[in-house]
Amino acid sequence: MSSPPVAADPRDRVSPALPGLDVDEVMAKAAGENFPVASRLLPRREREWLLAVYGFARFVDDLGDLAAGDRLAQLEWAEAELDRGLDCRATHPVFVRAGEMSRASGAGRQPFADLIAANRQDQLVTRYAGYGELADYCALSANPVGRLVLAAFGRRSPLLVEWSDSICTGLQLVEHWQDVAEDYAAGRVYLPLEDLERFGVAESELAGRPSAGGGPSPAFRRLMAFEVSRARELLVAGRPLVRALGGAQRVAVAGFLGGGLAQLEAIEAAGYDVVGRRVKASKAAVARAALGAWLAAGASRSRGL
Repeated sequence: MSSPPVAADPRDRVSPALPGLDVDEVMAKAAGENFPVASRLLPRREREWLLAVYGFARFVDDLGDLAAGDRLAQLEWAEAELDRGLDCRATHPVFVRAGEMSRASGAGRQPFADLIAANRQDQLVTRYAGYGELADYCALSANPVGRLVLAAFGRRSPLLVEWSDSICTGLQLVEHWQDVAEDYAAGRVYLPLEDLERFGVAESELAGRPSAGGGPSPAFRRLMAFEVSRARELLVAGRPLVRALGGAQRVAVAGFLGGGLAQLEAIEAAGYDVVGRRVKASKAAVARAALGAWLAAGASRSRGL
């Protein structure tokens, strides 16, 4: 992996050290995690722009989660390299691609900067008192990706952004709910503390320690049923975005939405036990949910959006 050049700005002197990873691996992981089959139906330019977005998000996440040394300093370097990318001066390929995508699509700086800010927040904040605080975090960690996707699609309507934000926040919650034990092991709790208190769940239960009867406690299952319902409401509220798009764009977004809904169904089918085992929706279930989201959009595309 190439290192940023030494320059007058002290942030330039920080090298993004990711043990065992290189740019090609990061980009491959980004494509594998974020590209449903339908995305491959998109025009080449849109695919390339989406890969630039996903690669940037994946790389910045790895800086926040895996980088050796001072991660806050690494993220400061990332923001400086983002600015160089927007100004055609970046040397790191992830930021070169991001800069090219931003300039060509008109996406601007803010969505990329927000993704860096979310990872900076992860270094400083490990608990969220209420859902409002968690939603504000999702506005940095997830919603910018949807806004960048819309920019790649050449769509800028405020209503489309509203629907996209709803889907992206819902998808971020889905990820948090399936990773409760993993996040707790890393020292982070995304379940709002007010919800833990409301349902009578101790933080120690997030480590996966079974109750006397085996598996999570009834209180924990009730908590997760509530959180699953909250995430589903957000995904469903954003479903009109699928109808508002057409062609391969509609199919691609239906794939994202379907993936989230399928994962929630898998959590329900597992009895909300997301701490005793890894819960993951099957590819067939994701495909069925994506098809359902596409069919629910109807045959006609909304006008004037």
